[in-house]
Amino acid sequence: MEKEFLEAQSELNDPSLFVNRELSLLEFQRRLLDEAKDERNPLLERVKFLAILGSNLDEFFMVRISGVRKQVEANISELSIDGMTPRDQLAAMRKFASELFKEAHTCLTKKLMPKLDKAGIHVMEYGKLTKPQKEKVDDYFREMVYPVLTPLALDPGHPFPHISNLSLSLAIVIRDPKGTERFARLKVPDTLPRLVPIKRSSGGERKDGTIPRHHYFVWLEQVIAANIELLFPGMHVVSVHPFRTIRDADVEIQEIEADDLLETMQQSIRRRKFGSVVQITVNESMPGDIRELLVDNLEAKPNDIAVQANPLGLASLWQLYKSVEKHELKYTPYTPKIAKPLKNLESTEDFFAAIRQQNIMVHHPYISFSSVVDFLNTAARDPHVLAIKQTLYRVGGNSPIVESLLEASERGKQVAVLVELKARFDEESNIGWARKLEQAGVHVVYGLMGLKTHCKIGLVVRQEGEGIRRYVHLGTGNYNAVTANLYEDLGMFTADETIGTDATDLFNFLTGYSAQQSYRKLLVAPVCLRDKFESLILREIEHAKNGKEARLIFKANAIVDPRIIQLLYRASQAGVKVDLIIRGVCCLRPGIKGISENIRVISVVGRYLEHSRIYYFFNDGTEEIYLGSADLMSRNLNRRVEVAFPIEDPAHIRHIRDTVLDAYLQENARARFMQSDGSYVRNQVKDKLTVDIQELLISEYRGKRG
Repeated sequence: MEKEFLEAQSELNDPSLFVNRELSLLEFQRRLLDEAKDERNPLLERVKFLAILGSNLDEFFMVRISGVRKQVEANISELSIDGMTPRDQLAAMRKFASELFKEAHTCLTKKLMPKLDKAGIHVMEYGKLTKPQKEKVDDYFREMVYPVLTPLALDPGHPFPHISNLSLSLAIVIRDPKGTERFARLKVPDTLPRLVPIKRSSGGERKDGTIPRHHYFVWLEQVIAANIELLFPGMHVVSVHPFRTIRDADVEIQEIEADDLLETMQQSIRRRKFGSVVQITVNESMPGDIRELLVDNLEAKPNDIAVQANPLGLASLWQLYKSVEKHELKYTPYTPKIAKPLKNLESTEDFFAAIRQQNIMVHHPYISFSSVVDFLNTAARDPHVLAIKQTLYRVGGNSPIVESLLEASERGKQVAVLVELKARFDEESNIGWARKLEQAGVHVVYGLMGLKTHCKIGLVVRQEGEGIRRYVHLGTGNYNAVTANLYEDLGMFTADETIGTDATDLFNFLTGYSAQQSYRKLLVAPVCLRDKFESLILREIEHAKNGKEARLIFKANAIVDPRIIQLLYRASQAGVKVDLIIRGVCCLRPGIKGISENIRVISVVGRYLEHSRIYYFFNDGTEEIYLGSADLMSRNLNRRVEVAFPIEDPAHIRHIRDTVLDAYLQENARARFMQSDGSYVRNQVKDKLTVDIQELLISEYRGKRG
């Protein structure tokens, strides 16, 4: 296999064969923006897509741009996979991100705001409020906002205040009675709604007899600016200018020197608030001298200033989506179904008996995540269960999964939990759960040195008769009951003895000093997953060379790893038909003559976040399918603990192949097809039945054909 790879590498290492990872990630953000523009989506869902885009762009600056900028500052000249220097990448990333924001703002102001107005949702400028509305808002300011505000002066006795990450502030120029101008900064409090709700009102009766409800909002920073004189009595306020700061938030952990990883993570999170500034967004009206003052005092650079229109930061639009109860402007609610084998169970014994009878596959959010919670609740309360072992990557707040583990410990079960503290932006939540679990007597570990534990696995050890039986849940997504209603993922319950043995070995690897180097059915990174996937791709290449039908279908969030990409190019050259359903980053270029003519790349963005990882190998008709937690990225294959598991039940194989994968490949409602230049175009299929994969699966799991 290594010989095959080296041969492929020598022929296929031209940078022109790869797409830049950072720009590909921004292409995904463009697809989100397209959903906000798409009039087929309900109006408030379009607003939500803009909010998601805003949040993603914030994270892009905090992590991706800050990371490349560090390379530039360190004079690193190493080229990216596509041959760009860090400096070239940084310039291209900033330009692309700026274009996206301008497009997003145009979409908001020119497309969505007029439609929101017609629908009775009014986001007002303070200056356009009626007199009664202003009086109400000003009363709100005096009662709720004013006591929270803390203006901070800048003078020899008052150094420039610290401005935290993602904070919105007002730069204020005031003039004292002697005519001297001074500068003050005021943070817009993030503890209050940024969109201040004004009392709802009812409109005139419609033709259908209903009375529409109108919702009015005004931006908090405008309310503060309109009442700013109250904060500076005896002074004249010359001007007020909003600005927003984004800081480097990429936490680096020096684990080798960390005796206590939990304490180290807490310190790192505190440092994140003081990371270097990577962007200061301002309005065009902000004078040059104030911009210079911000750059100097925030220790930024002139090109860190980004001029944007209001609102600064789009993530606040989530508030509109969450607070306005107009169901006709959102997707039709869908209630997830219970997996058929787990319906109407009357006892804990019935639950385990159902898993013993057959492997049970679940597809979230179409099939309810409650089955996973029930699995752990059942294990916690069953007197025959001896131990529960669980990995936790992102669980969120108010986690029923953690509550089940706590209950199991209280009931005397042996409970061991691996909590990944380095799950980016979930560190604080995970630290809190780790502390709570430890206090309840749970054995808590934080993973392996130098590796992030990303696998999704739960193991229940149960005494049955004279021996024990192991029950395992494996999944492609996180143990988060909230995101499980928003993310598309697959999972499986099994009592397979071999998988149970592998699961035991894996947890020994994670919690102890095991140097396990082989597993029977599970593919574990960084131990054996890469080698197995590469060997399966090479096997497909051999089938094609021997004149047999050969096919690969991979569904993942990202494909970045050069080695895997080169093997897929070799597969295409050999005649293997390769379909890649990649939601986000794709560094492979499809459709290059003589290189990737047999490769098609599809991206689906829709109601649910496509998150499952499915790896299908035709294998001359003896099909093999693996589901897992790993994307095709070097970090997943080399520097994370990941698990892929086989689907062996013929009915499950047929379901994934025919109902899931084939439907994705026929998608013509949401799918975009990647071009060889890295751009994406929608499928322009005419005179054919529209296939919207997510609506199709909703119908499928409801028991109806779409």
